[in-house]
Formats: sequence, C-alpha cells, structure tokens
Amino acid sequence: MLVNRIEEKIDKLKREGKKAFITYMTAGLPDYNTTKNIIRTSMEAGLDCMEIGIPFSDPVADGNVIQDASFRAINNGATLEKTFVMMKEIRDEAIELPIVFMMYYNQIYNYGIEKFVKRCIECGVDGLIIPDLPFEEQDELRTELNGHEGAPILIQLVSPVSKSRIEKIVKDARGFIYAVSQMGVTGNENSFHNEIKNYLCEVKEKTDIPVMLGFGIGSAKDVEFIKSQIDGAIVGSHFIRLMEDSNFDMNICANYIKEFKNEL
Repeated sequence: MLVNRIEEKIDKLKREGKKAFITYMTAGLPDYNTTKNIIRTSMEAGLDCMEIGIPFSDPVADGNVIQDASFRAINNGATLEKTFVMMKEIRDEAIELPIVFMMYYNQIYNYGIEKFVKRCIECGVDGLIIPDLPFEEQDELRTELNGHEGAPILIQLVSPVSKSRIEKIVKDARGFIYAVSQMGVTGNENSFHNEIKNYLCEVKEKTDIPVMLGFGIGSAKDVEFIKSQIDGAIVGSHFIRLMEDSNFDMNICANYIKEFKNEL
C-alpha cells in the first residue's frame, strides 16, 4: 500500500504530541494562480493539511461565506477538471502538502466514479470529504477507492446527532474523523453544540483515529476549552474571509497559519 500523505502527516504529529491545523479554500477563488499561491504559502508556513473545496451550485453543508465563494469561483470559470489540472501542476512542483477535496457527490457521480478516482490518483489528491454522502450509501465509491492503489482516502464525518451511528461510521475510517461542532452549516462561528465535550469524548472512545473539529472555528482560542478532546482544528469560512479582506495577501496567510499553529 502506498503511503498516504494525510496519514503520514497525522502519524508524525501524533508521535510529536502536536495538534493538526487544517484550512479550507475554494478552488479557483479568485483564480487558480491565487489558489496555488495559497497552497504554496500554507505549506511553507507549516500547515498540516488543506481542504480544497470544489465549487458547486448547491453546497448544502455550507453557509453564506462558502456558498458565495463557490458562486464567484464558478462565475470565474472554476470546474472540477480545472481543479485537477491545478493539482497536477502543484504536485509537479514537488508540493507535498496533504490535500483533501471537499465536494458533493453529484460532482463525482456526474464525472464518472471510476474516471474520478483514477484522475485523483493521477493528480495527487490525498483525501475526500463528501458531506452529502451518508455512510450507508458509500459502498459504490468505497469499492472503487479500495480497488486502486494510491487512491484518496474517504474521510468520515460525525455530528452531534450521529449518536448510535458513531461506532459504525468510525469503524474502518482512515486519516482522521471530521467532527462537526454544531448543528447547521459552516461559518456559524462560536455556536458550538452545548453537549460538545460529551459528544467528542464519545467519538474518541470509539476510535483510535485522530479527531479533527470543524465548523465555526476562527482562532485557536475557540477550541481551547476542548483541546484535550480533539487532535486538531479545521478553519474554513474564517480563512476565506481573512484572505478576501486582505486581497489575498500571502503574508497575512502565512502569519495566520503560524500564529494558529503556535497557539494550538
């Protein structure tokens, strides 16, 4: 089995007793050259993993910030195929930052599942997060992923309402578990579920896979009170706003990542 960049990085962090920091950026916002600059800068600043959001017309798990980012990226010509081309270009530059595609299942199904998986392997995509694909409906995609060496790993999501389903969701999980911090969509900062500590403890009890917390996080201070229950944090909407408000200033990108990592 080929070594997966996500698992390699997270294993290294675990051995060093460190937490992971993951950011999200919409592909092609405002253009693909800028997306590539963000990836390069993030790697140099010490980011552990990056989610690249594939722009979609109906991003049901996302709040206003990422919905708007997807809309503008699509209007600027962003597509799944162009994102694959960008991925191939950064891998050809020897950029080894672990990268996860966050996307919706319609995009994969429309592209063709086998063709999609093979393209991911060709372009160096390390993982997939598909918020609208329930665990019970993953068999077709999982079979295709398992049938190809070097295929991306499917990151599993759990939420405060997963309850009795948590055990089966995390049973054969790889990479990390994406623990959703709240009910609703991305971008609702600091509105964490009021039972979040108990929920995270329950997830941790059922798996040895690292647990990353996402949705509504802007700074390391937001997760200070639950730091012992998580293995890392994911920032999406806040990072997009930071980039847009600074006109995609790479110094601000680098400083934010360094500061967050240091505080985490």
